[in-house]
Amino acid sequence: MAGLADSLRQELNRYSPGGKLPSSRALVERYRVSPVTVSRALARLAAEGLVVTRPGAGAFRAPARAGAPARGDTSWQEVALSADAAAELVPRAVDASGVLVTLAAPPPGVIEFNGGYLHPSLQPERAMAAALARAGRRPGAWGRPPTDGLPELREWFARGIGDPVTAAEVLVTAGGQSALTTALRALAPPGAPVLVESPTYPGMLAIARAAGLRPVPVPVDPDGVRPELLAAAFRATGSRLFVCQPLFQNPTGAVLSPARRPEVLRIAREAGAFVVEDDFVRRLVHEDAGPLPRPLAADDPDGVVVHVCSLTKATSPSLRVGALVARGPVLERLRAIHVVDTLFVPRPLQEAALELVGSAAWNRHLRSVSSALRVRRDTLTAALRGELPELDLPYIPSGGYHLWLRLPDGTDEQAVVSAALRAGVAVAPGRPYFSAEPPAAQLRLSFAAVAGPAEITEGVRRLRTACDEAIGGPGPRATAG
Repeated sequence: MAGLADSLRQELNRYSPGGKLPSSRALVERYRVSPVTVSRALARLAAEGLVVTRPGAGAFRAPARAGAPARGDTSWQEVALSADAAAELVPRAVDASGVLVTLAAPPPGVIEFNGGYLHPSLQPERAMAAALARAGRRPGAWGRPPTDGLPELREWFARGIGDPVTAAEVLVTAGGQSALTTALRALAPPGAPVLVESPTYPGMLAIARAAGLRPVPVPVDPDGVRPELLAAAFRATGSRLFVCQPLFQNPTGAVLSPARRPEVLRIAREAGAFVVEDDFVRRLVHEDAGPLPRPLAADDPDGVVVHVCSLTKATSPSLRVGALVARGPVLERLRAIHVVDTLFVPRPLQEAALELVGSAAWNRHLRSVSSALRVRRDTLTAALRGELPELDLPYIPSGGYHLWLRLPDGTDEQAVVSAALRAGVAVAPGRPYFSAEPPAAQLRLSFAAVAGPAEITEGVRRLRTACDEAIGGPGPRATAG
């Protein structure tokens, strides 16, 4: 469809404004495409204001556009926004660049190693379409849902976490990002310090800064956050909030070890602090992972943990259904902020989520993704070790969708990212994952957003070309042995 639209766009100059384009039948025959493709191409040109379609008459070149209206003077906003920031202890600057890296579609032909969601071939598109169709026929499906979410969906999320969590402690949210936003606003006032893993998810850092919070880094290693440094950070800052991803942490892939789990809860409890547990990829476990640890919320009877989870990562970017779980007085504060911000999650979307997770297709999908992610992870790991042995790959996760790489000392990280894009592969720079100065140049490579193993291998070959350009020549190649 895009190719036909491009061809028709180039031909428009052959017609005077108001001139009639060839009929749909003529376009079908000329370009050897289906009538649906022609219809969609014309619709795209109409949306761009280049074509006017008239039912029963055909498509016509649009009249020449009038001159652009004079632009207003928005310079006053610089003063207003600066004055607002000057009155705050911590300016609420919103930097969405780290989030947009995973949302922006790369240029055509570029391999997407920076994506944050499953490739369409891994998404349960047919199962979601069937679930949405069934949901739309449910009695009351288009009515107003309970503000906390559908009871059956809250119960499903509670069962996924385990005892002692109950459905009464679950709020259905519009995805994990929305849940994190509600949690941080509820648990810390503007100007307060919030402890974060280092490195960590850029979207969470953006949420914290937009709320006027001060992210304070606590380093992680392959066993998760380091308890002695977490305790020291609580003492030094007086913070009452720690945000973490104990399972397949983004970006390192680390899993909080069994020995550290109770330590983290004990340290937070002694500090009188909350722990926000972002359990974002529990359903993207790899086939060879073995049994997973329970969520921290399942081992916390005292209400220290505020749990966040979502269906989005395991399904589609547009199935924005998640959950916020808490117990004790804080639940009412979370509920109030959630209602003020969103009112409620649209009922058809909640009904569709219920239909999906209750179908036989759901478990089949999870098994299929688990197998595919293991193959992709192994393909990317092998390709990196063969083509780019000078890049340090300290940890191979058994869940999630990305690998975290350290570039050689002295490397200009941004130069590698730019060279990679010129070579036809998009990678995520490491700098946005740090709330303070990073210890080294890093890259994050996603293996879930690409078409498959062949594209992964080609992407690494292109990355080799980029590193040769940016770093100054190939490193030693691995040899067969």
